[in-house]
Amino acid sequence: MGDGRLPLEGVTVIDCGQVIAGPTAAMHLGDFGAEVIKVENPVGGDQVRFFGKEKDGVSLFSKLLSRNKQSITINLRDPEGQDLLCRLIEETEADVLIESFRPGTLERWNLGYDRLSAVRPELILVRMSGFGQTGPYRDRPGFGTLAEAMSGFAHITGEADGPPTLPQFPLADSVAALHAAMGVMISLYERDVRGSGRGQVLDVSLLEPLFSMLGIYVVEYDQLGLIARRQGNRTASAPRNTYRTKDNRWVAIAASTQSIAKRAFAAIGRPELLEDPRFATNRARLANVEEVDAIVGAWVGERTLSEVTEILTAAQVAVAPVLHAGDLAEDPHLVDRGAVVSIDDDELGEVRMPEVQPRLTRTPGRIRSAGPPMGASTDEILGGRLGLSAEALAGLRERGVI
Repeated sequence: MGDGRLPLEGVTVIDCGQVIAGPTAAMHLGDFGAEVIKVENPVGGDQVRFFGKEKDGVSLFSKLLSRNKQSITINLRDPEGQDLLCRLIEETEADVLIESFRPGTLERWNLGYDRLSAVRPELILVRMSGFGQTGPYRDRPGFGTLAEAMSGFAHITGEADGPPTLPQFPLADSVAALHAAMGVMISLYERDVRGSGRGQVLDVSLLEPLFSMLGIYVVEYDQLGLIARRQGNRTASAPRNTYRTKDNRWVAIAASTQSIAKRAFAAIGRPELLEDPRFATNRARLANVEEVDAIVGAWVGERTLSEVTEILTAAQVAVAPVLHAGDLAEDPHLVDRGAVVSIDDDELGEVRMPEVQPRLTRTPGRIRSAGPPMGASTDEILGGRLGLSAEALAGLRERGVI
């Protein structure tokens, strides 16, 4: 499509997700043109509106995760609200519904897949939960923190003599959201291109996608009986670490191949290290990693960040500064690639956020709007799309349905 249209135009997504994972999956679909109608509870809305930082009473998380969405309010605990959701699915010919309630909640609200698919057999239902729709843990409260702990991630993260370490950002939710978005695209392909014409249910837990990304540790345990341990920044190659510079910045260096290690040692004025049996091969360097790090760290510590990156980049060594959010917003490479975009917003004026990923050459995604206020499109959608009168909408509000 060379006409500026977005590749998922014509796909309608109803986002009943809460907090991070479900809304993020819907965000990815909206970034590429799907119409995303976010359904929030009339009292309080999506709890992500109370997560993290805010400005002038406006949730910054919500501005990010609800971008390219319309927000309406429906009380799904109320039978009238349940009927409204079914009407919304039918009238909009919804392709996808995303939910992230505890397993069994939709069934308790008379919104199980049997009812939803009877309304629209083509509907793809994405069910996101902490531990999945089945299994002995299904009824436990589930957040990304638990998935990060149970997946094996925290066990291998941190210094060797330190405690297991959790990420400061919603890693498990983000990984699960990517898997959910991929599952939606597979389901749409099977339904529309392969021609089954039928929807299906996607069971996406927070635990298993992150666990699957750590799959090599399962294979190593299965085949070698090895249990991975915390080792700070070290991995399967050396030198590979972060090192403090003379001007108190940090730089990451990765000599992940023998050729890069050779160039790195030459660049720091120590080409003879490759002739030393302790450092001649990657396995030897790993066996003597403390000495390797001491040599590289001493060289880095005598130079500024600018000097280190200039020397090693010129030598074709993999090197990068450790950047924070302020650095990233001004980084010349990211600026040149348009990795941060500015969005006009009625509430905050202008909001900068990361551009849509992945980059497509012919049909790229686009951020058309930041997240809206809760319920901003309720009257427009329920009135214009479902045909409810002003009087009917007023009555629903009085009864707490919307």
